[in-house]
Amino acid sequence: MNFNRLKDCVVTNKNVLVRVDINVPIKDGKITDDTRIRAVIPTLEYLAKNKAKVIVISHFGRPKGQKVASMSLVQTIERIAELLPNIKVNFVDDCIGDKVKEEVSKTNYGEVILLENLRFYTQEEKNDAEFSRQLASLANLYVNDAFSCSHRAHASIVGVAQILKSVAGFQMEKELDNLNNLLQNSKRPMMAVIGGAKISSKIDLVKSLSKKCDAIFIAGAMANTFFYAMGNNVGKSLFEADFKEVALNAIEEAKKNNCQIILPKDVVVCKKLENNTTSQNIDLSEVQDDDIIADAGVESINFLADELKKYQTVLWNGPLGAFEIKPFNKASEDFAKIIANLTKNNGLISVAGGGDSVSAINATNLADQFSYISTAGGAFLEWLEGKELPGILALDFLHNHKILRN
Repeated sequence: MNFNRLKDCVVTNKNVLVRVDINVPIKDGKITDDTRIRAVIPTLEYLAKNKAKVIVISHFGRPKGQKVASMSLVQTIERIAELLPNIKVNFVDDCIGDKVKEEVSKTNYGEVILLENLRFYTQEEKNDAEFSRQLASLANLYVNDAFSCSHRAHASIVGVAQILKSVAGFQMEKELDNLNNLLQNSKRPMMAVIGGAKISSKIDLVKSLSKKCDAIFIAGAMANTFFYAMGNNVGKSLFEADFKEVALNAIEEAKKNNCQIILPKDVVVCKKLENNTTSQNIDLSEVQDDDIIADAGVESINFLADELKKYQTVLWNGPLGAFEIKPFNKASEDFAKIIANLTKNNGLISVAGGGDSVSAINATNLADQFSYISTAGGAFLEWLEGKELPGILALDFLHNHKILRN
């Protein structure tokens, strides 16, 4: 795919509308993980230093068209300013209308202005034409630096791109180049490690990857549905009984593609899913009726450590257990350490994506030892499934050329 790149454009003395994804976790008014903000700083800094007027737009949470104080982007402005020293960063508490136009006009070239949460308007998610037009009227160039949102046909992702010349920001470039390289030039054998809560949300991913990978290790609560389908007792664990046949069909389809589906042999169980609860590591066959499977077991993680030495590429999406509840973060964090070690010492190509996977990696401070980490969740999954993403299609060079010509 050929797409327009930021460095190929003249940006000096231009109003540049930049769609980012700074939907970061905030607790008690403090940002707990600024990964997504740091990811877009190179684009914002480049534009400001090249004397563009940088108009930043993003969503935050799901306010459903209501102005909700706890979902205001003003909470991110201090951190953005810290990461852009010597560049003035402004904020306006709306994203369309006369007030926004006035504040944008007051903003100098070489400065940044952050607009309020796009989702305070229902028109954003509806890809409303008038809402798109009002956003586009603020600028004469559009930069999409939000790969993580580009699976959504929203006004700020698709609508604006049909009005203004559109280019990929540096983070978007990085995502597209790395993921294209992964899918087109991945070294075999390749293993995918897929975790998360529900098979229903990832069955398409499993089927798609079974055509590209030599093995898929399935963990997290979604593994429980596979356990159940194969006749194992899962006690009081989270699983989807209605997806029994889907799980069995996925296993058979993988076999036809010469891809092995691997499940944990041992698990960590508890009676109550809460922080610092009593837990024990047991064989899958030992799960009792009142047990809750909360994490992959030690033997399973050790198996992965040995097995991955035979592979050249690993793709990881989703936690291996109830990651947000300690001590059930252990398998995910131990696995992050294993991948980092094999990447550094054995030349393993390692690609990870999805919020909890990235959190596990960040908790180990080993992110720089992975080959590539995607900041995206849903878009990362849909890309791997082979789906066309609306926001990416809008960046296609020929698509853009047609829009501009007409």
